[in-house]
Amino acid sequence: QVQLVESGGGLVQAGGSLRLSCAASGSILRINNMGWYRQAPGKQRELVADITRGKSTNYADSVKGRFTISRDNAKNTVYLQMNSLKPEDTAVYYCKAESVRTYWGQGTQVTVSS
Repeated sequence: QVQLVESGGGLVQAGGSLRLSCAASGSILRINNMGWYRQAPGKQRELVADITRGKSTNYADSVKGRFTISRDNAKNTVYLQMNSLKPEDTAVYYCKAESVRTYWGQGTQVTVSS
C-alpha cells in the first residue's frame, strides 16, 4: 500500500507564495510520473503541473511562469512552488503518483484572498 501525504497549503494574500510538498511512503517499487492537480468548488479537477522521473515538466497555461514543480526521487517527494498567487488559484490541491497503480493524496486547501 502506498500513501501520499501532502503539506504546505494555507491562506495567503494575492501576490504571495506557498510551497506544497507531497511525500510517498509504503510499498513503493518505482514511481514514474508525479503531479499536482486542483479542484475548485463547482469545477472539475484539473492538471496544474506534472513531472517525469527524468524531471521533464509540464504546466497548465494558467500557471506557467508562476508555479514550479520539482521532485526528489530519493525521497519519493514532489514539490510545487507557487508564486504570484491569484484568487483564482484557490482550490484543493491533490498530489498524484503513478507506479504500477495510480495513487492520490488526500488534498490540501489553498486559499488566496484578494
